[in-house]
Amino acid sequence: MTRSELLTIAALIVVVAAMRMMPHPMNVTPIGALGLFAGAMLPSRLAWLLPVAALFLSDMIVGFYALPALTLVYAGFWCSAVIGRVWLARKRTPGRYVGAVLASATVFFVISNLSAWLMYYPRTLEGFVQCYVSAIPFFGRSLLGDAMYTTLLFGIYGYVRRYQPQWQTA
Repeated sequence: MTRSELLTIAALIVVVAAMRMMPHPMNVTPIGALGLFAGAMLPSRLAWLLPVAALFLSDMIVGFYALPALTLVYAGFWCSAVIGRVWLARKRTPGRYVGAVLASATVFFVISNLSAWLMYYPRTLEGFVQCYVSAIPFFGRSLLGDAMYTTLLFGIYGYVRRYQPQWQTA
């Protein structure tokens, strides 16, 4: 990976992470896509750390400090980087993008709502079911955000890569 590629990837990540701070529909955020992109494009240690660090920094800015809830939420976003590494690092096809977005949103839904159940619902089977049923509308929004921002990140990267002369191989 050239220095220009790394700088472009880093710039895209910073811009997309900052977009989380802008007004947006609830759960339509770029963090899941950021995890997929970082997992696919960056060296493994940085790819695992970046989505969680971006989420943590933006949470500090907006003043969200509910650490017990954040632990599982961060784990869900960390999984996005793992999915990006496994599904998109070597080969990218439309089917792989769709599968990665679906897997990322689904894993995040399952993990983050486990946190919601433990904190806000009765710890019973009925409370568990109620928590996940109540969260279904948020799943659709997360899926939309992941799909939209994944398309944006990989699309811009592909466009820049195609027209950046120093990235062209002889």
